[in-house]
Amino acid sequence: MELSQSFGTAATAYAEHRPDYARAAVRWALEPAPGPRVLDLGAGTGKLTATLVTLGTEVVAVEPDPAMLAELRRGLPAVRALPGKAERIPLPDGSVDAVVAGNAMHWFDMAVAGPEIIRVLAPGGVLAGLWNIMDDRVGWVAELERVGGSAVIGTRDTLRNWRTETAGMAVGFAAPEQATFAHGHRRTAASLVATLGTRAGMLVKPEAERESIVDRIREFLDGTPETAEGEFTLPMLTGVLRGRRP
Repeated sequence: MELSQSFGTAATAYAEHRPDYARAAVRWALEPAPGPRVLDLGAGTGKLTATLVTLGTEVVAVEPDPAMLAELRRGLPAVRALPGKAERIPLPDGSVDAVVAGNAMHWFDMAVAGPEIIRVLAPGGVLAGLWNIMDDRVGWVAELERVGGSAVIGTRDTLRNWRTETAGMAVGFAAPEQATFAHGHRRTAASLVATLGTRAGMLVKPEAERESIVDRIREFLDGTPETAEGEFTLPMLTGVLRGRRP
């Protein structure tokens, strides 16, 4: 199974355990947009869509995976949600003022998706990718990265490498800008293990190997003062890359 096609197998867990996005980050992403019409592309179960709704945008969601789309429709029944993908967007030319993608743009084939995104954007429209990343300036988070390994916490998932990894995502858009915004996710040790289990690298692992990694992470969290008892806040940032249609 390809990594990009793995999420549907854990759609319910994804909806329950993945974090939302910092509202300030979403506001900044949309700041240059010429109007309120927003496409959430690769919307998953609607984590970013829900924030867009609270900000009063006219949002339409597009998601290729049927199980993820079903979760989005269940959780946000008032949102227009369509099957489709970045490389073939089911919307008319110039029909949105902004296209946003939450933890999804790195899955797009931008050689094909870039022209499609430009096609559906109105003049002066905005493309913005948002990524929730762990703040590995915090000691125990950096150690969790080491313990979990790249299948759980990849290079794009931490502040250390995020800007480098995302620098080429908005090729073809004028003067791409990047910014990060403070965020956090209330977790317990058990729910953080569940969250990390929804990562693509974990979902495609053989069961025995996945269980071994989970056991290692659980042992680390149980033995770390910040995470051993009750709820805690996982230190995060929402990183944003935005560019305007040329």
